[in-house]
Amino acid sequence: QVQLVESGGGLVQPGGSLRLSCAASGSISTVRLMGWYRQAPGKKRELVASITNSRMTNYGDSVKGRFTISRDNAKNTAYLQMNSLKPEDTAVYLCNAEIISIGGILVGSWGQGTQVTVSS
Repeated sequence: QVQLVESGGGLVQPGGSLRLSCAASGSISTVRLMGWYRQAPGKKRELVASITNSRMTNYGDSVKGRFTISRDNAKNTAYLQMNSLKPEDTAVYLCNAEIISIGGILVGSWGQGTQVTVSS
């Protein structure tokens, strides 16, 4: 069993910053890929950023230059530093991970989501 727990969401003014965390726990051998997605009401879920266990990163076009994803492999934790936030960044942010379990099974896992609201 694998679990992802997100934290760090909240309300912030336009131009402000937030840092999200996503910690993976459970029967884990390797966390291959960790990523953040977001979903706003009435919109499709979209990739925000992802990072491999060798720290190769990928970003959605709308957040390039403003958001930074990083990870601590020893803690199986990914972070999303969000700067210069805009109202259109308002969404539920969900953590996703590709995990190889101790039993050697590849598992895709989602967190429960954390709300980010950018408003004055």
